[in-house]
Amino acid sequence: MISVIDMELSRYSKITKKFPREIVLLKSKPCAWGLCSFCDYISDNEEDISYINDFNKEVLSSVSGQFKSLEVINSGNVFELPLETLKMIKEIVVNKGITKLFFEAHWMYKNRLSEIRDFFNIPIIFKTGLESFDNVFRENILIKGFDFKEPKEVVKYFDSVCLMVGIKGQSKEMIKKDIELALKYFNHFTVNIFCNNSTKIKADEELIRWFKEEYQWLADEDKCEILLEITDFGVG
Repeated sequence: MISVIDMELSRYSKITKKFPREIVLLKSKPCAWGLCSFCDYISDNEEDISYINDFNKEVLSSVSGQFKSLEVINSGNVFELPLETLKMIKEIVVNKGITKLFFEAHWMYKNRLSEIRDFFNIPIIFKTGLESFDNVFRENILIKGFDFKEPKEVVKYFDSVCLMVGIKGQSKEMIKKDIELALKYFNHFTVNIFCNNSTKIKADEELIRWFKEEYQWLADEDKCEILLEITDFGVG
């Protein structure tokens, strides 16, 4: 039986402004990385594969194909979705005429992205939760597990990066550099404003206020989607 508590989260939504698409929040196996210091989203996973597939089938039934574009997210990476769930998504791609998919994957999967591209055989925008190009902040504070030296190494594998803004220990200079590099190297990126959660990582409210004022213009930048709250895409 599918848990009522699990279904209380918003699992389906439509993004109608930039990059119009439907978006679903699915269940998956536990995140293979699972070490990000700021993430309490990892609890939204399961070990029971049958439960995961039954649950995801119900969520995916909402997809209409309205925009011919679909984003699939879960508390981890696309590679933690069971094969049966991937087959369900592929069936929807065919039956609903989906021509573009958005998935997310950690740096650890960078050499396996072609497996997903070959499986679906349609254009895929691969996003990765980079959070910051600043190596020290990203790895010592956020514990992200990225080992590249230059931004162009990330571009080699991923089509889009997710950046995090407003964490204690982050600086204005870091944020400025992150936005600059995202604009330079990517045709799509997401900026997430950090919100306090159950982890020990804390928001820097002053830095967030500065960002909202300094970067108001990003709202009109075609490449960028800003999430002031984690649920701004309508799921979560």
